[in-house]
Amino acid sequence: MMMQSRIIGIDEQIGRMLVEGAFLTREQLEHAKEKMRREGKRLREVLAEEQVVSMETFTTLVSVHLRVPIVDLQQVRVEEGAVKLVPENVARENNIMPLQVEGESLRVAMEEPQDVETISRLSAITGKRIKPVLPLRGSISELISSHYKLTPRIAEELGEVVKEEVAERPVGPRISTEAVSRAPVVRALDMIIAQGVRDRASDIHVEPLDDKVRVRYRIDGVLHEVASLPKGVHGALLSRVKVLGGMDIAERRRPQDGQFSMEVDGRGVDFRVASVETAEGEIVTLRILDKSVSLLSLSDLGFQPRARQVYEGLLKSPFGMVLVSGPTGSGKTTTLYASMGGLDAGGRNIMTIEDPVEYRFKGINQIQVNPQAGISFASGLRASMRLDPDIILVGEIRDKETAQVAVQAALTGHLVLTTIHANDAAGALVRLVDLGVEPFLATSAVVGTIAQRLLRRVCSYCRTMSPVSPEEAAAYQQEMVEVRRDFYVGRGCNMCSRTGYTGRVGVYEVLAMSDSIRALVARGAMAQEIKEEAVKEGMISMRRDGMLKSRDGITTPGEVIRNVFTVF
Repeated sequence: MMMQSRIIGIDEQIGRMLVEGAFLTREQLEHAKEKMRREGKRLREVLAEEQVVSMETFTTLVSVHLRVPIVDLQQVRVEEGAVKLVPENVARENNIMPLQVEGESLRVAMEEPQDVETISRLSAITGKRIKPVLPLRGSISELISSHYKLTPRIAEELGEVVKEEVAERPVGPRISTEAVSRAPVVRALDMIIAQGVRDRASDIHVEPLDDKVRVRYRIDGVLHEVASLPKGVHGALLSRVKVLGGMDIAERRRPQDGQFSMEVDGRGVDFRVASVETAEGEIVTLRILDKSVSLLSLSDLGFQPRARQVYEGLLKSPFGMVLVSGPTGSGKTTTLYASMGGLDAGGRNIMTIEDPVEYRFKGINQIQVNPQAGISFASGLRASMRLDPDIILVGEIRDKETAQVAVQAALTGHLVLTTIHANDAAGALVRLVDLGVEPFLATSAVVGTIAQRLLRRVCSYCRTMSPVSPEEAAAYQQEMVEVRRDFYVGRGCNMCSRTGYTGRVGVYEVLAMSDSIRALVARGAMAQEIKEEAVKEGMISMRRDGMLKSRDGITTPGEVIRNVFTVF
């Protein structure tokens, strides 16, 4: 309580300094103090939220007042030896980050450098004299997650499994349930999963190679190898995953699917599991579905204003079909879920057929595909049509039967939202016809199509204006008809794990059906011809959308080339 009073006292002293220096008015200070007391926040946080005084300015004044140095968390060099001195639970509990060892001293980033109690505890744990520094820019919690990695401990845990296997018997293709339940395997897999969730991975790949087992995370659409494990642990590790996923640990010849849930860092996370046998052994992939991550709205996805207006118009259609296209992992399901968030579930009967049901919506009836029970996309869609629906979401159109039933639903007074694999918005129409739908039915049923890709966002912490390669500049010039060589790129910092990117943003093209496009589809025109007509009518192509976002510093021309090249 005394420490809390001291923190508040220092904040108020800095507040008075800001008033005296004309950084803010006395009225603004009193308003901020009232909000601070009401919401239980610090004055510095309130002033930053109100955009009255930046956190950098406040931190600088605290530094001068307390005579404590400032450190830039984005670029500071973190020593592995310093990290090893402070246990992760201590760092997270106190929101501190050990940075460097300087002889008998340890530099530690702290938001409250006057916290004598924490400093004394750290000194007792490390045996070092603690030299606190104030963080400027960046986040201590993010720095903790990026430097306290669980992966080095995974090999240690699994090393025990290898020793036990060698001592007991040669490693065979089948692992008993008792072996699977052994603590080292359980702890090692828990670490792999926890680190994947912390690193914002969408998928975890466990792959046997000739001489090792490779663990990779897919982060922002790119695979990163994070661990190399002994080949001898493959069987036990794989079997542990299968036990969690409710799969047959003795079956290796046929592909299997499963799912499970577990708590990671205090929040519930769902996982989808898939396995298949390869020449080097069975591989397994875990898809991470973090339930604590709130579903996005259409405004968060990255639509250009005009494209979003057209798409929202499609969602207001009383009946018809809206097709969302793109390759696997391009965010199609996210777009459909965001679309459902804006629909009136109270006044209309909304039903979905999904494989699997990834997120639950209140007031919406969701059906899980179950081949063993005879529930496919087509049969589920037929059943839904007999239940008086207004809107039906179909997870994917992948065969002739589903395509024809979906078209029938769209023609009989229902709004059908679904996904289909195609390269672009025009290609989605051609693909629907290719699946066996008559052109005249496709033109009558479809009200619009969307195509999308996901591009990595430039890291907001370390982005800087820099020249790009001649190829990137030429691609931008070709699309935008303007010469430009300098764009925002990420230099790489502690906040983005030196990649220069954090998170992803969508690029879209939205094609609304018109009489001229219907005529082209009816006579069997190629996708390129349909696309050219759509662009004449005002459609923004994915390539242009990407270059507009690179012009605005959201992504880079290189990302556009890497992800949208197939539709250039």
